[in-house]
Amino acid sequence: MFWPQSDRHLKIVLPTLAIPKSTMLNLDLIKAAQKRIESRVHHTPVFTSQLFNQVAETQVFFKCENLQRAGAFKIRGATNKILSLTDDEKRRGIVAFSSGNHAQAVALAGREAGVRVLVAMPDDAPKAKVAATRDYGAEIIFYDRHKEDREAFALDLAERERLVMVPPYDDYLILAGQGTCGLELLEEVPELDCLLAPCSGGGLFAGVATAVKALNSRIRCFPVEPETADDTRQSFVKGEYVSIPPPNTIADGLRVQRPGTLTFPIIQHLAEDVLTVSDQEIIATLRFMLFRMKLLVEPSGVAAAAAVMFRKLPSDLKRVGVVLSGGNIDPALLAGMIAGGEDGQDLQN
Repeated sequence: MFWPQSDRHLKIVLPTLAIPKSTMLNLDLIKAAQKRIESRVHHTPVFTSQLFNQVAETQVFFKCENLQRAGAFKIRGATNKILSLTDDEKRRGIVAFSSGNHAQAVALAGREAGVRVLVAMPDDAPKAKVAATRDYGAEIIFYDRHKEDREAFALDLAERERLVMVPPYDDYLILAGQGTCGLELLEEVPELDCLLAPCSGGGLFAGVATAVKALNSRIRCFPVEPETADDTRQSFVKGEYVSIPPPNTIADGLRVQRPGTLTFPIIQHLAEDVLTVSDQEIIATLRFMLFRMKLLVEPSGVAAAAAVMFRKLPSDLKRVGVVLSGGNIDPALLAGMIAGGEDGQDLQN
């Protein structure tokens, strides 16, 4: 079913936030990250599906980070950050905060670098992701996402135990690592009309959009988030940071309440628009990819693909790159989606 691959929206003109010139994310930083991490991450494949193309009425190239080490793109940024630490920082150990994929990536990268890893996770994080994080050797401290700020919680841990913070997105070394995904995609498919990536804090989109725009400025870029977790969309439209209450969405990895401090200015500069998809569209696309394409992708990881399948893009875009950002799905959640035949049933007949 797949083969490995060697109405324009009006741009909303808004005042943009300044990106600090001294530390701006750029192609050189991303290429340095690629060299630093190349022996520790997978060069994931790019797949196509004729059936998906027929449904979406466009040609789609899937960058399969669901097949990445630790099950998601996050290993790229985490590895780049941790390998860049000083010897003293490595001796002290590291701390991270995450609902799952960043936690697993930091745990694995930290273990391979021989450093102590402490992770703050919400107490409602998917059990499979909690178990995997522990299996990679990390210590886990739980917090209540409805009562406690996750970053403040982790910063307190860092201060008390003198640990180095490895944030999920607000760090240029993290963003550069994620950008290597974009470099790899264009190595195999250099001629794209546009690129889509799921958007939580914005680290993946900021990294890959920076990479592809540097190589081909004509590529149009779109972050995608759930309708009920649209902090980036609201911020993009308003032209300033917007915070939302803890969102309710099946895409657990996209439940951030505010865009990143470093990532949002990059999104403002590089995104043509911010697209949203419903949970029902996410589920339908996940089921389609599982049953028809034989690809297991988690709900967060399939968000960008859902935007293409449900034709949220301008109709003149014919060659579309999509990042499938992760494949770490809770078995019980997956079983429920498989049993719930009404979601996406029309797409599978």
